[in-house]
Amino acid sequence: MEKRELGKTGISVGTLMFGGNVFGRTADEATSFKLLDTFTGAGLNFIDTADVYSRWVPGNTGGDSELVIGKWFKKSGKRDKVILATKVGKEMGPGKKGLSPAYIKQAVEDSLKRLQTDYIDLYQSHDDDRDTPLAETLEAYGQLIKEGKIRVIGASNYKADRLAEALQVSASNNLPAYQTLQPEYNMYQRQDYETNLEPLCLEQGLAVIPYYSLASGFLTGKYRSEADFSKSKRGQGIKKYLNDRGFRILNALDQVAGQYHTSQASIALAWLMARPGILAPIASATSIEQLNDLIKATELKLSEEATTLLTEASSY
Repeated sequence: MEKRELGKTGISVGTLMFGGNVFGRTADEATSFKLLDTFTGAGLNFIDTADVYSRWVPGNTGGDSELVIGKWFKKSGKRDKVILATKVGKEMGPGKKGLSPAYIKQAVEDSLKRLQTDYIDLYQSHDDDRDTPLAETLEAYGQLIKEGKIRVIGASNYKADRLAEALQVSASNNLPAYQTLQPEYNMYQRQDYETNLEPLCLEQGLAVIPYYSLASGFLTGKYRSEADFSKSKRGQGIKKYLNDRGFRILNALDQVAGQYHTSQASIALAWLMARPGILAPIASATSIEQLNDLIKATELKLSEEATTLLTEASSY
């Protein structure tokens, strides 16, 4: 199983990251445990979650995904087999949001307790907080690193100018620097990342872990018309992809998937994995069958011809 370095940290991870937003939401505890066992059993080790997952679901309060992972750590004893990423910053309740030092200090303790661990490998700013000076946030992270509660830091949903500013503040003040970026990026949503963020990430050596890697399921090929929206709770969100460019992408995925005797999803992930600066795309599954399909992507090496076909078909 190929491993890649997380930024400039010496930490090695597999080329696929499991998106933990399904734990305690669309995957119950027993299913989540099976998924985590299968994922790590395949030699993969990179798991993403956030404190806010999945606060928006009726009956949930936030922290639901972290709680499930924590219970799995306790039951499986596999904490040392996992590079664990979680996030802070999105609203967890009245007055519980943002990246102020006081809130970060509180939020990390809450996450550690739910996760039943004494350290987080990758702690990420879930959203930019323009109300808190960048230096204050980075100093707070620096203190947590000194205390051994987190190892390295990353950013999610940052615009290029603010990410560049944060990196400059780190360099100028000898503060910890973001080692990763988590942006929306997939074969359909390319332009914003490739135009604005990719040059900066390549220049600064940031490792990129894209979310919505399969465009909410569109790139699996199971949504070909509005009649297919009923196949999933998120089906209605697919409508924006059903256009000439979307169908062109699906046709290319169909063609390459046929050549490699695999699924469209594994081809779409393999394309992402081969892009410059990409560490590991994030993808979720709610069944072992789905997960095994995603894992196949880590074994694929697309030819130059196949890669060119996909890249040109998805051009913007």
